[in-house]
Amino acid sequence: MNMRFNLSRRGFIFSAFASFATLISKPTIAQNKFRYIPTQYIATLASAEERSGTGAETWGLWRVDPGPIGVWLRFYQLLQKAGNIAPAGWRFDIDDWWLDENGLIMKAPEFPMPAGKYYVTNGEDNIALLTVEEPDSDGKQSWSLSDDKSIADVTHGPCRSARYTPKNGSNSCSPKNANRNVFPLKPGEEPPYVEGCNRKKYAVLIVFALPNES
Repeated sequence: MNMRFNLSRRGFIFSAFASFATLISKPTIAQNKFRYIPTQYIATLASAEERSGTGAETWGLWRVDPGPIGVWLRFYQLLQKAGNIAPAGWRFDIDDWWLDENGLIMKAPEFPMPAGKYYVTNGEDNIALLTVEEPDSDGKQSWSLSDDKSIADVTHGPCRSARYTPKNGSNSCSPKNANRNVFPLKPGEEPPYVEGCNRKKYAVLIVFALPNES
């Protein structure tokens, strides 16, 4: 299998921070106090054109980059033999698993999305302040982006994350059925469908800073 990585979570850390000196002069950053944090990632189901809405309770947060702690598809049988415990210590769930654009099985993000404010970027030239509200009485969470930015504006295009769940009951959706030959995905390519699985695609937002508490 081709071991080349696309510019993704790993590449972002080295490529994007060089541009932040320019980005911090933009209104979103310049008018607010903030603090950098170790890079985090948001998996969102919002439509590309949306600038605000509801449904953030369906989003997830990776507090740690899931790529370096992921497991290559070709090592799935070894993961099974290890009792579904990845070398990094996280547990694989056969009925709810994730793939990235390189063919890595990833640790699932934290659900639901924690309420708060997050500075998000596409890793290139767009930054916005994302506000995720506390759940209402029905558990629904509203969200909004600053500066008239849309989800598409702050989506890191090279990152593609897909969630797989069974179509026909437990254990009917397995990574062993995934086509390893399609990885790494080319620009614009979607994560593959996998036999026996429902596939749900998530856009990825990069979180690089949080507002300072007043």
